[in-house]
Amino acid sequence: MTRIVREKTYRTGRKELIAALDVGSSKVTCLIARIEANRAGAPQLRVLGIGHQVSEGVKCGAIVDMAAAEGAIRTAVESAERMAEVTVDDVSLSFSTGSPASKQISIETAVSGQEVGEQDVRRVLQQARIAVLHDDREVLHAVPVAYTIDGCAGIKEPRGMYGDHLGVLMHAVTAATAPLRNLTVCVERCHLRVSNLVIAPFASALAVLVDDEMDLGVTCIDMGAGTTSLSVFRYGAMVHCDVIPIGGQHVTTDIARGLSTSMVHAERMKTLQGSVLSGLADEREMISVPLMGEEESEEPNRIPRSSLPRIIRPRLEETFELVRERLRASGCEAMAGRRVVLTGGASQLNGVRELAARILDRQVRLAVPPPLPGLASLTSGPAFATVVGLLNHQARGAVEASRSLMDVEAPAFGQFMRVARWLRGNF
Repeated sequence: MTRIVREKTYRTGRKELIAALDVGSSKVTCLIARIEANRAGAPQLRVLGIGHQVSEGVKCGAIVDMAAAEGAIRTAVESAERMAEVTVDDVSLSFSTGSPASKQISIETAVSGQEVGEQDVRRVLQQARIAVLHDDREVLHAVPVAYTIDGCAGIKEPRGMYGDHLGVLMHAVTAATAPLRNLTVCVERCHLRVSNLVIAPFASALAVLVDDEMDLGVTCIDMGAGTTSLSVFRYGAMVHCDVIPIGGQHVTTDIARGLSTSMVHAERMKTLQGSVLSGLADEREMISVPLMGEEESEEPNRIPRSSLPRIIRPRLEETFELVRERLRASGCEAMAGRRVVLTGGASQLNGVRELAARILDRQVRLAVPPPLPGLASLTSGPAFATVVGLLNHQARGAVEASRSLMDVEAPAFGQFMRVARWLRGNF
């Protein structure tokens, strides 16, 4: 994890610099940013370098061709470095591979009526850590959602309180070791060190959710190219996450197969003319569809525009039905509240919001990451929510990351927590 030290200095190869890398199924994006003070003296992010490249060797978030994926990562990082005129040594990396699994664990320990101190908190967190360890899976996130003292729930800071029993509700995310290792090796071959691994739905949520939504209950759905990921927040922390291996590329494939056209033309049609909704005029309006294998000089096939929604809608209905079923199976449906936030490139299709609201039976809003100084408008849309969230995760020293069990025993934990809380309060 990127460490915060004195004078707002971040160790990522250069002072006050942080770097984020998102290896997706459609694109690889790298952002390099500097943390600086605004006019009020509060820290803010300024993006110095942007690099994005068409993704190769990645399918549904997993590496399927090491050499191709390495080349795409290297190109994206080098583009960002040239623009920023710096060289980074380590990056924060998002992941959606390895069949991520989300689990909640409750642990309780005796404190015998004494004041709850740092050692008591460490002890209960350590017990929770032992409970989530797996031999064949990596524990990527182990975050305390809330504490209890003598059965009184919803306590965020138990230190200094009195009671007989201290408990913690822990949310842990694990992933299979091999796919995760393939991803990190690709990055390491580009002479980069992975300083922090963040599951993609958590990063996306940090970019688009507001504090009230996180406190009251919300589900954030990131509709990517190869996967659709979801994260549930309550009490200001992530309490559940999941990844479904269906995304916008599957819609493109459906169009290519249904209309016998190439993937390139199918993607273009989806982006420019695709919609979930069909209007009366769509039956009369004709669009050109170049048939696969035909020369460009030949007369293209012409079909009613209404043919596109007939292909696109079933796939997106399937996606949201899977999201609904996964939420019900998780046991977190009640905690998620009545609000859904959509982001990701596939969420920009016309009519997606209305379809999601009908199937999920919730209030739905489309979200775009807030603009950052130095970040071009073309790279600040929903498709870039994950990489922007990675920057926020590093810069803000998010409570979920700073209280991760991986940091509990670090020597500088106390100082790190103080600075992290200061950053979170001032961003």
